[in-house]
Amino acid sequence: MGPVVTTEFTPWLSLFGGALIGLSAVMVMGLFGKIAGITGITKGLTGLLPGADGPDDRGWRLTFLLGLIAAPLAVMLATGSFPQQTVPDDLTGMAIAGLLVGVGTALGSGCTSGHGVCGLARLSPRSLSAVVVFVAAAVLTTTLIRHAI
Repeated sequence: MGPVVTTEFTPWLSLFGGALIGLSAVMVMGLFGKIAGITGITKGLTGLLPGADGPDDRGWRLTFLLGLIAAPLAVMLATGSFPQQTVPDDLTGMAIAGLLVGVGTALGSGCTSGHGVCGLARLSPRSLSAVVVFVAAAVLTTTLIRHAI
């Protein structure tokens, strides 16, 4: 097990970040009539989503994803350093975790951003049940990793 990483409580930064996520979800719904779920945006960009809107639909999807990549660069330009990230050194564990997240996303018909941010805001029962499963799995996994291993 790696070193314990301590984090500091940042309510104002968290509130600001959450507001930006909510604003982006509202903008995607208002401007394009779509859910701002990363899985759906990515699948639509690659043409893998059934009923994808075609090439005209790819522009906003690509811009959205590029914004996710550009955000840490903007932070670096504004502050002089990249946002701190903590990623385990265990590449095998990361690969397995990524595979499990991908399978869960496919089985759950969406990801945490689609269900958790957009689905709950639309009072979707399906999204509520998906979020309950996400959170329960996260609590169980964290408990097992921190206390059993």
